[in-house]
Amino acid sequence: MPGKNQVKTNGNSREEMADYTSTGGKKKSNFVAYFLWMFGGFFGAHHLYLERIDHAIVWATTMGGYFGIGCFRDMWRIPTYVKDANEDPNYIEIWKIIVRQNRKPPFSTARFIGALATGHLWGELVRCAIPEDEMYGINFKPLLYIVPAVIAVGVWVVGNIGREQGSIWLSLMTAYMMYPLLYYIGDESTWVNIVAVITALAFDTFSKEWRLKPKKRHSVTRSLAVYTISVIIFWSLLTSYFYFNATLTDSEGEEIKVTEAVKHFFTSPIWLDLKVTLGATWEQAKNQGFWATWRQLVDLSDPRGEINAYRVLDLSTTASESEITAKWRTLSKEHHPDKVKGNEDEKKAAQERFMEIQQAYEILSKKKTRRQRKNRRAG
Repeated sequence: MPGKNQVKTNGNSREEMADYTSTGGKKKSNFVAYFLWMFGGFFGAHHLYLERIDHAIVWATTMGGYFGIGCFRDMWRIPTYVKDANEDPNYIEIWKIIVRQNRKPPFSTARFIGALATGHLWGELVRCAIPEDEMYGINFKPLLYIVPAVIAVGVWVVGNIGREQGSIWLSLMTAYMMYPLLYYIGDESTWVNIVAVITALAFDTFSKEWRLKPKKRHSVTRSLAVYTISVIIFWSLLTSYFYFNATLTDSEGEEIKVTEAVKHFFTSPIWLDLKVTLGATWEQAKNQGFWATWRQLVDLSDPRGEINAYRVLDLSTTASESEITAKWRTLSKEHHPDKVKGNEDEKKAAQERFMEIQQAYEILSKKKTRRQRKNRRAG
């Protein structure tokens, strides 16, 4: 329902709106905001700087605003956020005009989708983090009762970003009214989707209103503490999901718990071989030095494709220039596309093999040219 501040359009509300220009604080910079966005945007670093703590928490717990979409949008939204943080007189005046023209905040697609996505992601994360199997004889399934509350909080947090606000109680009531649907639907993931949609619609339709007084400014220490705790909770839930419930599907279509797969990985041939290789590399680095070992690793990675070129021409890496040329001529004649009388697939395969031989010879020819140039410099 409309709040008290929504109904007022008289002098009292104008006085309340005027309070926005009375807050102090150091002016924020577009340059700093964009710098933090570039190097920490996915974690909401620029929003922390602009004292938009709720915005920063949403970004840090939804992988940059629903897997980077919100962070990308910030590319052109940051100047507006900076004006808001600095309480730019022109920005405030325009905002006051909008408030006088609209009894409540008009519908915003971006904000509604953000509230829906955040509520859904938070709720789904909590649902997935609840252990499916009993542990020490304890059944954790009753923890599903907190999922609607988490969805409601996600919707409410997004709805209270910036100069809009709304009560959490309507969101909580709506979310829990949808709880019985779980028993009719049966599928928990579908149920979370429905609860998130209905809760976001209820908040946007009946709860949101203008924030006519600025938010109370908190200390940097408190803001960072709230942000850190939120991030820790998020990663704890994510860890719980991977530890208790996450699965992999093998080639036979059977699901395997990630924890079991990780445990068996450390006894697998691929890991044991890699472990031996890493150990040998470490010993070599200690004996020959880091940079010498690094150069060897670079060479082994075949950055110029020379090792592969020798393989294509079926030669050893010690082959002479005359051997390389002779082999190239032989293979070129043998695999020339004009000699193939088969179907289109055979002609195409011959063409690809022929081109591979030519590229290999070209790579080794460049190696010869570099060697000659190097010898001339040395002479």
